[in-house]
Amino acid sequence: MAIDERMLKSVIEEVLKEMAGGASEDSVEPKKEEIPKEVSSLVVTEIGDFVPSNRADEVVIGLAPAFGVHQTKTIIGIDHAKVLKEVIAGIEEEGLSYRFVKIYRTSDVCFIAHDAAELSGSGIGIGIQSKGTSVIHQKDLFPLSNLELFSQAPLIDLETFRAIGKNAAKYAKNESPAPVPVKNDQMARPKYQAIAALLHIKETEYADRNKKPQELKIEFK
Repeated sequence: MAIDERMLKSVIEEVLKEMAGGASEDSVEPKKEEIPKEVSSLVVTEIGDFVPSNRADEVVIGLAPAFGVHQTKTIIGIDHAKVLKEVIAGIEEEGLSYRFVKIYRTSDVCFIAHDAAELSGSGIGIGIQSKGTSVIHQKDLFPLSNLELFSQAPLIDLETFRAIGKNAAKYAKNESPAPVPVKNDQMARPKYQAIAALLHIKETEYADRNKKPQELKIEFK
């Protein structure tokens, strides 16, 4: 039997009620495992088709279709504005520049990162899904290969996002940095699996195979 969005929502609601000790949804204080509320301090503006440059000092940050607009927080409730500020800070600490692109043709983070890398003057790109899953990629690798993969979105905090930006910049400078430490929690997958599936469904709703990558203007309120 196919599992649709309505069924997933129902399952998530039941799980959250059980975790709250059977209390009604309205009486429970917000928890990290709840679906993030759509409130953001980020303004994302498309300024036209992305035009690649030959700048070897840039990292292109590829964002998933719903990022910052239809979804505004990661799976654990980190505002997308804070995510991007940390990634930017990491890149700037290494003295490099950055540009943003919205990838519409797919919601798969590996392909988003690879597309960003192909558009980057340095050949290095970062891909970030709305729920937080991230990848550092290089243009001459296969899409499902990568430099670094951060697959457990519930374990990616602001410190990790900053380190992702920093390492991406180091790769762009042809350095060989130590991989960003990846946290591991065997309970994270079963705990967040249903919510992750729902957020991915919502992300994919905004994918458009016929829409070209769009350069973005990012503003912080």
